Amino acid sequence: MKVSDLKPNMPVDVLVLDVLSVSEPREFSTFKGAGRVCNAEAKDETGKVKMTLWNEQIEQIAEGQKIKIENGWATEYKGTLQVGTGKKGTLTIM
Repeated sequence: MKVSDLKPNMPVDVLVLDVLSVSEPREFSTFKGAGRVCNAEAKDETGKVKMTLWNEQIEQIAEGQKIKIENGWATEYKGTLQVGTGKKGTLTIM
């Protein structure tokens, strides 16, 4: 799967990306619990996409790394396409 194939609210089977940038993490708290979240930007040969990183994923990712998202999810937030692992997906450093 490539960035150009992604559409909002679709599953992501396997997506290999180069990490371009990682933002500063921020704390959140909801009725479901608390944690940390940050955004990153990544690309493949077909385009760029925003990524959402949660809790322990934040420490795993750094600018310049190649990563693989498996069984993830594509969403749209404030008009911008984003990808993440969702609840069942995995993120692997290559």
